[in-house]
Amino acid sequence: MIVVMKANASEDQINHVKELIREMGLTDHPIQGSELTVVAVIGDDRKKDSNVLENLPGVDRVVPILAPYKLSSSQTKPERSVIRISDECVIGGTHVPVIAGPCSVESEEQILTSAKAVRAAGGHALRGGAFKPRTNPYSFQGYGEDGLKMLATARDATGLAIVTEVLSVEDVDLVSKYADCLQIGTRNAANYKLLEACGKQPKPVLLKRGMAMTIDELLQAAEYILSAGNPNVILCERGVRTFEDHTRNTLSLSAIPELHQRSHLPIVSDPSHGTGHARLVADMARASVAAGCDALAIEMHPDPEHAWTDGAQSITPEALNELIKSCSRVAAAVDRSM
Repeated sequence: MIVVMKANASEDQINHVKELIREMGLTDHPIQGSELTVVAVIGDDRKKDSNVLENLPGVDRVVPILAPYKLSSSQTKPERSVIRISDECVIGGTHVPVIAGPCSVESEEQILTSAKAVRAAGGHALRGGAFKPRTNPYSFQGYGEDGLKMLATARDATGLAIVTEVLSVEDVDLVSKYADCLQIGTRNAANYKLLEACGKQPKPVLLKRGMAMTIDELLQAAEYILSAGNPNVILCERGVRTFEDHTRNTLSLSAIPELHQRSHLPIVSDPSHGTGHARLVADMARASVAAGCDALAIEMHPDPEHAWTDGAQSITPEALNELIKSCSRVAAAVDRSM
């Protein structure tokens, strides 16, 4: 349930509500909106008398939340969340940023060239993997901390914020030392210990939808991060596994407006992984903007034919430039900007 405070509720009244929630053996999560404060009540509240809370001074009403996710629910927070990765990469407002770069960090020269291309095309953040979860154990696994250092060098040279994946609980502190936003990939979307660990550090977390996850399961995964204390969660629709085999995954465009109805969290669309083919990326990027995504994640490589990973779905710098231009026209049609 959530406790909706009156607009004129004092700090003492809010604190009293929080204290009583704790006395009930539950956890309080206050959410400050532009006009109201809402206190989310986390735990098994089925046998608790909500009337006790509803009659407290400063309380407007108590609303039961029937969904299994509480903190990510739009019932808990009707206002859309806006997550700031950097001053120019703000996700959840009217502006639609582009996060672009190669699948893997291959060398300092490659990631610098990529970063400069992203900057020249009008991108807002640089993506690139220093730790790579691979299906084949003999495939390139990434450079680890050396790769993170290369990403940091690219940030220093271009000013672009860094979005990169973390694979294990043990690496959360290391990755957060270098990254501006931590990414949890599809294979780790149900790694609950990793979700909790990312929730205990303050930097934004980009949570990719698991390749077989329902929307409810994605929001419950986000709940692990939120309940651990980090409100800066960004969801990512990156396609799911279906019977269809003409694409790598099936990009669920309907998930974007559906998530906006169920949750206040911003949503990134990844048409690169969602299709697996460079020739389809721009079309699905435009469709994603039309569907209401809050940002795009695009794989771009300066030389896709010789990319170490995901070359087939990586577009060229020139294609990225054209993609952003065409998506900008779509964004304008739905009262957004890029």
